[in-house]
Amino acid sequence: MFYFCKMKKTKEEIIEEAMAYFKEGYACSQSTFLPYAKEFGLDEKQALAVSSTFGGGMGRLRRTCGAVTGAFMVLGMKYGNTTPDDMDSKLNSYRKVRELNKQFAGVMGSSVCKELLEAVATQNQVERREHHRLVCDKCVKTATGLVYDLISED
Repeated sequence: MFYFCKMKKTKEEIIEEAMAYFKEGYACSQSTFLPYAKEFGLDEKQALAVSSTFGGGMGRLRRTCGAVTGAFMVLGMKYGNTTPDDMDSKLNSYRKVRELNKQFAGVMGSSVCKELLEAVATQNQVERREHHRLVCDKCVKTATGLVYDLISED
């Protein structure tokens, strides 16, 4: 496990960094994951690559929101099991994932990309990529902040 004692940056700094990545053009999953990956000492290129395919609800499948899956990756770094027989860590990390998903859906109304988009954007707006400012910005901010709170509890 990669436990760390204390975040070097504040919640606001982490959210600001995530939003800067998103505004630069990185996927929601990358934008949420990368500020934390740095805190865990992961190489930036590897962190970007590993989180790259989760944007758009996992490869634009419009399933679980990419910002949420980026946050799930953070939970894996903090709580995930590194041996197959470490069931305590595995089950605890799953519990954390469910909690984050519940909190995110409580704030946003859903954690499903398609549902998030349909609630605020027309298909035409999505095709013109206007959905970022309509909903995705808030998804990145929300997921980044919620995972900060969860990993800072311990």
